[in-house]
Amino acid sequence: MKLKNLEEVLDLWNSMQPLSEHDKQRLSRRFTVDFNYNSNHIEGNTLTYGQTELLLFFGKVNGVAKLKDCEEMKASDVCLKLSLGESQEKNPLTQNFIRQLHRTLLREDYQVHYIRPDATASSYTIHAGQYKTRPNSVVTRYGEIFTYASPEETPSLMNDLVDWYNEVEQDGTLSPVDLAALFHYRYIRIHPFEDGNGRIARLMVNYILAKHGYPLLVIRSRKKDDYLEALHETDLNVGSAPSDGAKATLKQIRPFRNYFRKMYTSEILYNIQFITEQGKWWFDGECVHFRSENSSRILELLLDNPSITYAALKEKIGINMSAIQKQLKSMMDKGYIIRTENGEWRVIITQ
Repeated sequence: MKLKNLEEVLDLWNSMQPLSEHDKQRLSRRFTVDFNYNSNHIEGNTLTYGQTELLLFFGKVNGVAKLKDCEEMKASDVCLKLSLGESQEKNPLTQNFIRQLHRTLLREDYQVHYIRPDATASSYTIHAGQYKTRPNSVVTRYGEIFTYASPEETPSLMNDLVDWYNEVEQDGTLSPVDLAALFHYRYIRIHPFEDGNGRIARLMVNYILAKHGYPLLVIRSRKKDDYLEALHETDLNVGSAPSDGAKATLKQIRPFRNYFRKMYTSEILYNIQFITEQGKWWFDGECVHFRSENSSRILELLLDNPSITYAALKEKIGINMSAIQKQLKSMMDKGYIIRTENGEWRVIITQ
């Protein structure tokens, strides 16, 4: 499908409404996996796409997985449900809700241990659901240190952010898409918590979009560099002072706004194609094109019979055992399928 501008794509999406219950469920299931996997993977979570799906829908993972990453992924999904549920209540946004999301995401306070420049050991506490108590900064991809709002500034800036959001939402001066983009940028410049700020920002984007009946958004981990570059370019426009970033205008955040609109356009197009282009295979927001029809036939046989043997696949496909094993290994390496501990096949790629 030829790429169009955002307004045209939204018009096309709206013309398809209402979706059938079957299509709603398919999209909801894909979004649940896509959002949680990508939002956490951006921050270093090591669960694979397939492990994420098994964990969220079946409560277990296949293969080696860190307990912390599993707990983090499950908490992320709870936060997603919480934010989408709250979006339907039509209540004004509150700081308490943002702190509640953070408390749910982090689950509990925890200690971070580090080595000081003088080689002595030290630690500090990450507080779940509380604004930061120590300064935070990030080393950019260009090696620069970028500092966010101080702990002393944070409560006032967050109060201003929430008040601004409620006022703008009420008077309708910004479209929901621009409101989500600007909220995301302003929030990130405050960085109100000691950990989890990026994940909360992406949850809040979908809270805003869902509140206005717009399709939801996944920021893909494989496009992380584009995401960070758009934020960096915008920081150069806005300036380094946290208070300036926290009150940036739509004009000032033009690089991030352009990136956001382009990304959102591609994600809505993916939703449209996922629903309308039957018979194709989809994985993490992309259409997968196989070189051989045998790949699709193998996947369909695995779906029909998860316990199917190599020998049975060889007989039904009509190719030699070596070719069967090679195709299965290739699809496993790409994350399209998983072999569970009991020997059954789990197809992760979606048709």
